[in-house]
Amino acid sequence: MRVNCLDGKSRVCRVPGRLKRSLWLRPNDIVIVEPWELDLNKADILYKYNPTQVLWLKNHGYLKTEKTEF
Repeated sequence: MRVNCLDGKSRVCRVPGRLKRSLWLRPNDIVIVEPWELDLNKADILYKYNPTQVLWLKNHGYLKTEKTEF
Protein backbone atom coordinates (compact mmCIF):
# COMPACT_ATOMS: atom_id res chain seq x y z
CA MET A 1 0.00 0.00 0.00
CA ARG A 2 1.11 3.57 -0.58
CA VAL A 3 1.54 5.86 2.46
CA ASN A 4 1.99 9.65 2.43
CA CYS A 5 4.59 10.58 5.06
CA LEU A 6 4.99 13.88 6.90
CA ASP A 7 8.37 14.48 5.24
CA GLY A 8 6.54 14.87 1.91
CA LYS A 9 7.49 11.50 0.44
CA SER A 10 5.12 8.80 -0.67
CA ARG A 11 6.38 5.35 0.32
CA VAL A 12 5.34 1.84 -0.58
CA CYS A 13 4.67 0.10 2.73
CA ARG A 14 3.90 -3.39 3.88
CA VAL A 15 2.56 -4.94 7.05
CA PRO A 16 5.18 -7.30 8.55
CA GLY A 17 4.21 -10.94 8.99
CA ARG A 18 3.93 -10.73 12.78
CA LEU A 19 1.20 -8.06 12.44
CA LYS A 20 -0.72 -9.32 9.38
CA ARG A 21 -3.65 -10.81 11.27
CA SER A 22 -3.88 -8.20 14.03
CA LEU A 23 -3.47 -4.97 12.03
CA TRP A 24 -6.27 -4.02 9.66
CA LEU A 25 -5.84 -0.79 7.72
CA ARG A 26 -8.25 1.47 5.87
CA PRO A 27 -7.68 4.60 3.78
CA ASN A 28 -6.84 7.72 5.84
CA ASP A 29 -5.60 5.75 8.87
CA ILE A 30 -2.70 7.32 10.77
CA VAL A 31 0.24 4.92 11.11
CA ILE A 32 3.88 4.84 12.18
CA VAL A 33 6.26 3.58 9.50
CA GLU A 34 9.92 2.59 9.59
CA PRO A 35 11.84 3.13 6.33
CA TRP A 36 14.02 0.31 5.12
CA GLU A 37 17.77 0.73 5.54
CA LEU A 38 18.69 0.06 1.91
CA ASP A 39 15.71 1.62 0.12
CA LEU A 40 14.20 4.78 1.64
CA ASN A 41 11.21 4.63 -0.74
CA LYS A 42 9.90 1.50 1.03
CA ALA A 43 8.87 1.04 4.65
CA ASP A 44 7.25 -1.28 7.18
CA ILE A 45 4.10 -0.28 9.08
CA LEU A 46 4.70 -0.62 12.81
CA TYR A 47 1.62 0.83 14.52
CA LYS A 48 -1.85 2.17 13.75
CA TYR A 49 -3.34 4.92 15.93
CA ASN A 50 -6.97 4.61 17.03
CA PRO A 51 -9.32 7.62 16.54
CA THR A 52 -8.98 8.82 20.14
CA GLN A 53 -5.19 8.87 19.86
CA VAL A 54 -5.37 10.77 16.54
CA LEU A 55 -7.59 13.42 18.11
CA TRP A 56 -5.16 13.84 21.04
CA LEU A 57 -2.19 14.15 18.66
CA LYS A 58 -3.97 16.84 16.61
CA ASN A 59 -5.09 18.80 19.70
CA HIS A 60 -1.57 18.88 21.15
CA GLY A 61 0.10 19.87 17.87
CA TYR A 62 2.00 16.65 17.19
CA LEU A 63 0.11 15.94 13.99
CA LYS A 64 -0.59 18.36 11.18
CA THR A 65 -3.87 18.17 9.32
CA GLU A 66 -3.13 17.41 5.71
CA LYS A 67 -5.44 18.31 2.83
CA THR A 68 -5.36 15.85 -0.03
CA GLU A 69 -6.67 16.62 -3.48
CA PHE A 70 -8.35 13.98 -5.61
